[in-house]
Amino acid sequence: MHRGITAVLIAVIPVVVLAQAQAPPVPAPPPPVAPAGEAVKVVDLITPEGSALFGAVWKNMDAKIVEGPAMPNAGPAWKTSYDVQPHAGEAGFDDSSWPVIDAKDLGARRGGGKLFMTWFRTTLTMPAKVGDLDVTGMKAVLSVTVDDYAEVWMNGQLPRAVGKPSPQVIAGFNMPNRVLLTAALKPGEKVQIAVFGINGPISVAPSNPVFVRQAQIELLR
Repeated sequence: MHRGITAVLIAVIPVVVLAQAQAPPVPAPPPPVAPAGEAVKVVDLITPEGSALFGAVWKNMDAKIVEGPAMPNAGPAWKTSYDVQPHAGEAGFDDSSWPVIDAKDLGARRGGGKLFMTWFRTTLTMPAKVGDLDVTGMKAVLSVTVDDYAEVWMNGQLPRAVGKPSPQVIAGFNMPNRVLLTAALKPGEKVQIAVFGINGPISVAPSNPVFVRQAQIELLR
């Protein structure tokens, strides 16, 4: 009798385990979209005063394309792959050796033209007040426009979804990336930002340099 029950359990348990292993993954939530509407206050980060208000110390380093081996599943015709270095958006990235730049130099022209890429990194610390305005609990949005394209990493993440608005990836030609930093601002909260800038259109390899047209914090109720 006991042997019969044991045999049934042995037969059933692998099926249950297999069913659990093959359960479809829970879909990731869509990337957060910054709220529309008129900001109560706007802080210009391309000024010493604006960056200082958020404790922002900016660092910059150019990126380059490097060659590596092809992926294991690449077809026989492809022996190499190409990557961007450094991967400066990732969590825990060490930028201690990077040069510090003044806030106003976000707008400085960089690169020799054609296919050129560069990184800007900083940590934003949420203030309690902006002027006389108590900003606790408000929404904070980073709006940054890079000539010509940008990707904006926040706290080591670049969320994106197929066929859905993904504000942190390329938004359009010289268009702002509006990234929701927090839906309820807490004074002292820190947000690590890495902005990847590239000139474009990429297939044209234009002669223009890369620079930040605007970088600001929008505070909304």
